[in-house]
Amino acid sequence: MKFLRTPDDRFENLPYFNYDPHYVQVDDTEGGTLRQHYLDEGPQDANPILVMHGEPTWSYLYRHMIPEFTRAGHRVVAPDLIGFGRSDKPTLRTDYTYQRHVDWMLDWLDQMDLTGITLVCQDWGGLIGLRLVAARPDRFARIVVANTALPTGDQPMNDAFTAWREFSQTVPVFDAGRIVSGGTTSDLSEAEIAAYNAPFPDESYKEGARQFPMLVPASPDDPAAQPNREAWGILRGLNLPVLTAFGADDKIMAGVDQVFQKMMPGAAGQDHTILQGAGHFLQEDVGPELAACTNAFIAKTS
Repeated sequence: MKFLRTPDDRFENLPYFNYDPHYVQVDDTEGGTLRQHYLDEGPQDANPILVMHGEPTWSYLYRHMIPEFTRAGHRVVAPDLIGFGRSDKPTLRTDYTYQRHVDWMLDWLDQMDLTGITLVCQDWGGLIGLRLVAARPDRFARIVVANTALPTGDQPMNDAFTAWREFSQTVPVFDAGRIVSGGTTSDLSEAEIAAYNAPFPDESYKEGARQFPMLVPASPDDPAAQPNREAWGILRGLNLPVLTAFGADDKIMAGVDQVFQKMMPGAAGQDHTILQGAGHFLQEDVGPELAACTNAFIAKTS
């Protein structure tokens, strides 16, 4: 599989992001490998918090939360999905499928051999992360669901998502930093906006970012629809504690928290929350508050 690798100097001197990179090689499913980046902070002997980003972000999204987790004594592992951040970026739109994203992350997860995981997932971090839980339930201890879903295409997409998908396919320049800024209630600095654009020196690096909106199952016969139904079948049978923490101002994910609270047995009796003043990228708007909710949830369910 042909890929691009963002030059390292693009990641120098990013605001609030002084973390060492780590890498593993994952199977590209075509006989080669792709380099996947991740952060690994905090005590190595602690049970890990796996924080998963979505579209069009990368592990930079968690820079305000990582210190809150490590101060509480937790290990934090933050991968960059293939096509994002410091991970390799396949060059063809057709290289990116929902199943491949799951397979790449499963390869990474098995190589990391993480257990006792607290999953914190947002946006595509949930669409992929929840599939990891269904595939490797014994590795996970609990789940924090934040502004995400596991769609099966059996319900129509709302107008906000439809508008986003249309925009993503037609905008001449896919400006990741401005897109993130538009999904927050707070004001990002120009340097922070530039940090979200850092992984993408030009449009040729953005095939994954462009393709992600088209991979969300929007019809019952989508290639990912049945695998997601099967994943739901497993998730509904798990007793893992589940906490929902959604942004009050996220129009795309409004009401989806109720689905998780209804469908997942481990959601019963948890301190679910709607975080005020938080948009879709709630890690930007209320990162420390989301981290505090997660730390309290871990303490309650340990």
